[in-house]
Amino acid sequence: MHVPDGFFDVPVSLAGGAIAVAGVAVALRGSRRELDERTALLAGLTAAFVFGAQMLNFPVAGGTSGHLLGGALAAILVGPWTGLLCVSVVLAVQALLFADGGLSALGVNIVLMAIVTVIVGYGVFRGLLRVLPKTRPSAVAASFAGALVSVPASAATFVLLYAVGGTADVPLGTVLSAMLGVHVLIGIGEALITAVTVSSVLAVRPDLVYGARDLARPLELRTSPVETS
Repeated sequence: MHVPDGFFDVPVSLAGGAIAVAGVAVALRGSRRELDERTALLAGLTAAFVFGAQMLNFPVAGGTSGHLLGGALAAILVGPWTGLLCVSVVLAVQALLFADGGLSALGVNIVLMAIVTVIVGYGVFRGLLRVLPKTRPSAVAASFAGALVSVPASAATFVLLYAVGGTADVPLGTVLSAMLGVHVLIGIGEALITAVTVSSVLAVRPDLVYGARDLARPLELRTSPVETS
């Protein structure tokens, strides 16, 4: 999914950069409402996890491979605004230090792998939680669905951008079928990783899962009655 330099023309690259800058600026303001002493540490851990997971590819089909995008997972764990920042920082580090994705395409990559995945993934997650029972299994199922949908949504956005300003000599229909076909399969892997991670955190510290905080019960101090003789 990492777009290299020159894959899109200058207008699309500039537009992607402008949208990315605006999205990060809004996220910086929004994250102030999400971050506290507990979630600040979790945000760093989430960014590190997404960074490591994106560096590891898993086989998909036909000799292709995929990796975690992480937008849905980050948004569910630390909030949509903070999650967008986490993934954006990961993409910037990858482009600057590892040449994973072009510098001129960094804005487009942030749009595809941070903004779209966070909006779609977290939107599906919260939408399902409104209609499902308020239980932890429901939160895990909703996280699976959100992550699953977020990856093809990112691929579809890529195809839209390619239709507007793609520079490769490949028919649009071929790009569409290849991107959606492969990324539906990648989405299954993303959904499994997201669901397992969310389930693990919910089992230990449900209060740390931002998207499911309304499911966490406050700790109760139980006291036994004092018997007098």
